[in-house]
Amino acid sequence: MRLDGVLTAGLVLLLGLGSGAATSAAAATLPAAPTPTPTATQSSPTPTPTAGAENNDPPNEAAVAEQSVRVMASTNFQLPFPCGQSWAGNSSASSAHRAYEIDFNRGGTADADLGDTVVAAAAGTVVISSHQGSTNGYGNLVKIDHGGGWTTFYAHLNSRSVSAGVKVSQGQKIGTVGKTSKPGNNVSAHLHYEVRQGEGYPGNIRKAVFNGSTFGYPIQTLTSKNKCGGGGGTNPHTAQSVCGSGYTVIDSAALGTAGTAYLLYNNANGNNCVATIKKSSLGTATATIAYLEVQGKTRVTDSGSFTYYAGPVRAAAAGKCVKWGGKAGSSAYNSPFEHCGS
Repeated sequence: MRLDGVLTAGLVLLLGLGSGAATSAAAATLPAAPTPTPTATQSSPTPTPTAGAENNDPPNEAAVAEQSVRVMASTNFQLPFPCGQSWAGNSSASSAHRAYEIDFNRGGTADADLGDTVVAAAAGTVVISSHQGSTNGYGNLVKIDHGGGWTTFYAHLNSRSVSAGVKVSQGQKIGTVGKTSKPGNNVSAHLHYEVRQGEGYPGNIRKAVFNGSTFGYPIQTLTSKNKCGGGGGTNPHTAQSVCGSGYTVIDSAALGTAGTAYLLYNNANGNNCVATIKKSSLGTATATIAYLEVQGKTRVTDSGSFTYYAGPVRAAAAGKCVKWGGKAGSSAYNSPFEHCGS
């Protein structure tokens, strides 16, 4: 976790933008109640517009049906990251900020979070998915309409996984953490997150509410409950996300209905990695194992009661044979020595 990384991002935004063109539009407030309604009101002060403020209210690229608006109005918002991840949010580190927007980081270095998964805070329709270029400081931006006038903004993304006009579910991946902005803005990797209600930027900025609780402005570290759904649902983690950037799955073995063991390889550094990804009892700590043994070396094992996965277990194995496997529930897999070339 890092608050200093967040402060770094904010300082660079200050230097790159000055007071006239904010990289981030103000983050947002949902009402204190976990279930917003179209008639909810806010007592928070209305930020004063500055020159160029209209650039931070880009036009939608897709329309939303009125019926969808009514359906989505009661959505419960969650942290925009996969279940179980802890992120430090900061709303005060940059002079470019308005009111209640939030910059999120969790790594210990400036670009530690680059490429991390960003998910939808609530279900809705994507109304913007584009690089804003020189228009404003958002860089790669995804905006989701949740109905009842509620929208969320996800800015500076490294990549976008959804296009304008598509419907997304809560917890669905929409992009990755990045540092894109307008030319000349050298920001460190972070997610800029906002919530707005209705029209009239910047007066429509609202406080952010996650899992029914208002964010503890100006700084708070939170653990995501997005799609945790104890015991069911979809595992928000993949073998690639667990092992890290550069790893590719080269083999896998089903562990009944309880999970899957994966063997991955990184061509850049010659390392293998093993991760066991659970499919059942998600969010509940159950016995789970992942192991990797390079021929001629001691086996490395990650074993314990885990909520979503065991691993990553990594070892240098270029040109060497490996044994690998794992266990979830009552099912286990143990390979022979194999994959001797990778």
